[in-house]
Amino acid sequence: MLNKVLIANRGEIAVRVIRTCRELGVATVAVYSELDRDALHVRLADEAYALGGQTAAESYLNTAAILAAIETSGADAVHPGYGFFSENTDFARAITERGVTFIGPPPEAIEVMGDKISSRHAAEKAGVSGVPGRSEALTSADEVVAFGEEFGWPVAIKAAYGGGGRGMKVVSSATEAADALESARREALAYFGRDECYLERYLAWPRHIEMQVIADRHGNVVWLGERDCSCQRRHQKLVEESPAPDFPDDVRRAMGDAAVKVARACGYVNAGTVEFLYQDGDFFFLEMNPRLQVEHPVTELVTGLDLVEWQLRVASGEALGFTQDDVARNGHAIEVRVNAEDPAGGAFIPSPGTITRLVPPGGPGVRLDAGYEAGDTISQFYDNLIAKLVVWGADREAARRRMLRALDEMDVGGVATTIPADVAILSHPDFATARHSTNWVERDLDLTHLAPYREDDGAADSTAGAGDHPRVRKDVTAEVDGRRYEVALWVPDTGDAEPRGATTGVRTTSGRPARPKAATTVAASGTVSVPMQGTIVKVMVAVGDQVEVGQTICVLEAMKMENNVNAEASGTVTEVRVSPGDSVGPGDVVAVVA
Repeated sequence: MLNKVLIANRGEIAVRVIRTCRELGVATVAVYSELDRDALHVRLADEAYALGGQTAAESYLNTAAILAAIETSGADAVHPGYGFFSENTDFARAITERGVTFIGPPPEAIEVMGDKISSRHAAEKAGVSGVPGRSEALTSADEVVAFGEEFGWPVAIKAAYGGGGRGMKVVSSATEAADALESARREALAYFGRDECYLERYLAWPRHIEMQVIADRHGNVVWLGERDCSCQRRHQKLVEESPAPDFPDDVRRAMGDAAVKVARACGYVNAGTVEFLYQDGDFFFLEMNPRLQVEHPVTELVTGLDLVEWQLRVASGEALGFTQDDVARNGHAIEVRVNAEDPAGGAFIPSPGTITRLVPPGGPGVRLDAGYEAGDTISQFYDNLIAKLVVWGADREAARRRMLRALDEMDVGGVATTIPADVAILSHPDFATARHSTNWVERDLDLTHLAPYREDDGAADSTAGAGDHPRVRKDVTAEVDGRRYEVALWVPDTGDAEPRGATTGVRTTSGRPARPKAATTVAASGTVSVPMQGTIVKVMVAVGDQVEVGQTICVLEAMKMENNVNAEASGTVTEVRVSPGDSVGPGDVVAVVA
């Protein structure tokens, strides 16, 4: 077994890996940006090292800083989690060339499957049909237009080196092609460090079904079962479940066999997921994610296997302790992602800020994988996943009811969350009868009844009185040569300590973080303001332009997602107050329309 694992990631996946390592007696090393000094994964790890910087590019995508932390800590293995460098061949190769174990597939397999274009070629060679599309990188928007004109609109532009909906844009007409390709490339570069994109047909009403596989170094490859991930917004998953409902067993077995063929075709080792689109009884290879998926817990609950444990065992050279015939699936599991987003009106606006309270649900068959606790701050610079709530039931209906009960118990304050949308999905007859698709949330699910998030004022902050203060213990963080140490100090209790992680940002008189507005608005004065903290990546208008209702004024990046700031009234642009690269906060005026 490995001795010390460095987790090159953050948030709930870093916490998830740390916990299994601790159960196996494996030491853990966390890395962190300046904004994550007091993050939960840092607090739980045995050691922690500063990467510097705030953005992902400055920290979790800083190869040199991560390699330095590996060397200083003496870690003999690296777990990449998901996102960031998890599908980066160069990073995996840099790790293995130093004699350090990469907990994932070999670099050669990532090179094939981490690049969605080459993975299409590998699947074709293995006899597995993919979604019709172009199996080469796009060089211009003209190629998008030509494909759409030949095969019909809409089409999908997708990041070649990513997943999770980042860098994916659906293009409905030729006039949208250039802006969509530019936006997809920006998102892909920001989240995955590479901006290559490719093109596929966009199926009208498919279900997204993926197959979990695991392979060892001894030639054993098995599929563990499928997950239905069809409830999505912005091409990112909200609800996942296993087994897939209303899914014929002969198709399940055929899909499992196809997934094994794809894994063998690229010499795959460790845990991976082969994704398919399923429509009208047929399935098409979509991509292979050469890493652990966000939704892996639902597979764990129905199989009884700890996938992180098997990742570590396979990376250590162990053979799988089971065959395909040994894999048994029991009951039904559902996972919902609790993201810091306001789903009011179906907008799903990112909601960075400080979590003032987080009350987890309990009871039988309930699991919460969280990356935050009350007092932690969710930054605009990273993914906005707060936690994954997972339940198990004897059958799908029991699991559905249990999830609704657990969602009712869960209480998160300080930021908006997707919980109201999750409840709407789980309560809908279309979901209960499995009549949904990847387009269902955005096309058919009515979220107009969801009001914008408003945090109550809460109790007034307590402060110490005048005079002498009793001394209290204060745990602080010190860094020596880049290594993080926890130090206890006994200081006067002045009663003005802020919550953990809440060292920056606008605060209200009650001491709570200021709440972002729920939606972009055009006020009576004609000002156009932004609803959240973020960075302006593109300005779409100039002074003197005539704009219509719904026209995009600028594009704002927050939490690795691009958001259009749109006009809600027609008129003439009299002022533009921002430029690309500017940082803005909730309520900042970006333009004036008269």
